[in-house]
Amino acid sequence: MSAARRWTSGLLAILLSTSITALACQREEATDTADDTDIVEDAGPALDVSDVALGRSIGSDMRVTEEVGDFAPTDTIYATVETTGTGSGTLSARWTFEDGQVVDEGSQSVTGAGVTEFHVSNPAGWPAGHYEVIISLDGDEVERSGFDITQGA
Repeated sequence: MSAARRWTSGLLAILLSTSITALACQREEATDTADDTDIVEDAGPALDVSDVALGRSIGSDMRVTEEVGDFAPTDTIYATVETTGTGSGTLSARWTFEDGQVVDEGSQSVTGAGVTEFHVSNPAGWPAGHYEVIISLDGDEVERSGFDITQGA
């Protein structure tokens, strides 16, 4: 084999080796970038409902001042929903009577940890019986709390 052919073969081997190494490095960088993106997306715990409280009044911190399960027909009924985590979502409250008849419903956008307040009132007076408030986060039920309207509450 002539010196020129050996030199050409050696040069081809070096170029091929360099090309393979460069491709491997590019592939590793792409994988590292994808992993970094996953880490950013999972930076904190998801938004979650940690507590629901029912009562007749709320304080300046938007929390129920005294939790109760029995209400008088003319009471305003408050439900406070405490969220933890990060991100944003939509909290919904559906108030139902006895057999699931919807009395009221509403929703609020929330972001991160905090307390959200929902309430219902009936100036004509609530009929006596068993009620529930169903709390949902982004359409998924997360809490169901029952309460009663009684004449002596």
